[in-house]
Amino acid sequence: MNKRNMIGLLILSLLMAVQVAVAADSKGDMAKMDNPMAVKAADAITKAEAARKKAASVDGEWRDTGKFIKKAEEAAKAGDYEKALKLAKKAEDEGKLGYEQQVSQRELKMPSYLKY
Repeated sequence: MNKRNMIGLLILSLLMAVQVAVAADSKGDMAKMDNPMAVKAADAITKAEAARKKAASVDGEWRDTGKFIKKAEEAAKAGDYEKALKLAKKAEDEGKLGYEQQVSQRELKMPSYLKY
């Protein structure tokens, strides 16, 4: 990953963290944000969403990544922060792998002897 992509991903993560904080404040959920596990879950979900968007930017988003993020958000809203962290981590990993997979196969050329 080059420096430009890293900076872009960092900015996107920070913007999403601000959105989560604003949304939590507007819903009256700011009390939950005092809980360290709630903050960790929100951060993990933000990172997962950033990884999903990065993968989608190169058409490498995997099928279930968005579903895991949605389930993580629901778990966090219900107060099950451990489950939210696990689901968000899984979604983040899928986002990273989807991006890597698509970028690595972008220039893939099939040999002429293979017919498909």
